[in-house]
Amino acid sequence: MGGDHGPEEIVPAALHVLKKHENLELILVGLEDQVKPILEKHHAQDHERINVRHTSQVVEMHELPSLALRNKKDSSMRVAINLVKDGTAKACVSAGNTGALMATARFVLKMLPGIDRPAICTTMPGIHGSTHLLDLGANVDSSSEQLFQFAVMGSELTSAVCNIPRPSVALLNVGAEEIKGNDRVKQAATLLNESHLNYIGFVEGNDIYTGKADVIVCDGFVGNIALKASEGVAALLMHHARLQFKSSLYGKFAALVSMPILKAIRKKIDPRHYNGASLLGLRGIVIKSHGSADRVSFAHAIEEAMLEVEKNVPARITTQLEMLFPDG
Repeated sequence: MGGDHGPEEIVPAALHVLKKHENLELILVGLEDQVKPILEKHHAQDHERINVRHTSQVVEMHELPSLALRNKKDSSMRVAINLVKDGTAKACVSAGNTGALMATARFVLKMLPGIDRPAICTTMPGIHGSTHLLDLGANVDSSSEQLFQFAVMGSELTSAVCNIPRPSVALLNVGAEEIKGNDRVKQAATLLNESHLNYIGFVEGNDIYTGKADVIVCDGFVGNIALKASEGVAALLMHHARLQFKSSLYGKFAALVSMPILKAIRKKIDPRHYNGASLLGLRGIVIKSHGSADRVSFAHAIEEAMLEVEKNVPARITTQLEMLFPDG
């Protein structure tokens, strides 16, 4: 029920993914009077692998997380996460209110042992492969120990979903030199240097897209700004490219000639194909879709959830933490 488009885009996304994956079953959680007509529109009201779970409440995008947690116990978000807790579902995917999703998931599912706070992690396209970046906004003020925990979780996620035995891990900083950065980043670097993670040192903002590191760690304040700035730059470039192609007859001809290349580039960097951020550190799998996601984007978020279920990411993180901290 969340996001900018709600069930109008999410239901078609669900049907699309069901066609691709015969072993997938989906529970659509929300207001029946809005969900079922869309299923009927797509002739899927009797689909054997779809179950509609009715709820009486919806968490609005502007609601405070504390109020949603206290007053919306029969919301689509709360019920969906409850289904993960009781084992009815193996993962929850939502395009709704990020703060409410994080607060509800943390309250219902609880944290993995050894993890203080959850972190939001997503995939960023790069020149050479891709990079997992975290945290993207769950924690605006993180200690060095929490940055270390983010590194452990990001490393295990990347190892699992990308089949990389020892992912390279870096800390996002204002410079690559060891003397740069605040005390928390420097202390996190010390912890990482003393661990068995494949820590490669500090990287700067431009390295997010070079593929220099498989995992880049920062606090949520920095990560969210980096993510939103990236989206803004991409939109700026596309805006000016369209203006130039429409500015003259020559521009229109150039657009026609270069269309195959432009389409290939767009496919490579299209943020819709990287939708689906993991809420790491929970005793269950929760995927946050971008609020503006269309059906293509949301389908990718569902597939990200499927992959993390297949790879059993929370269990892998727990095992890694037990190896790092055998005494608890």
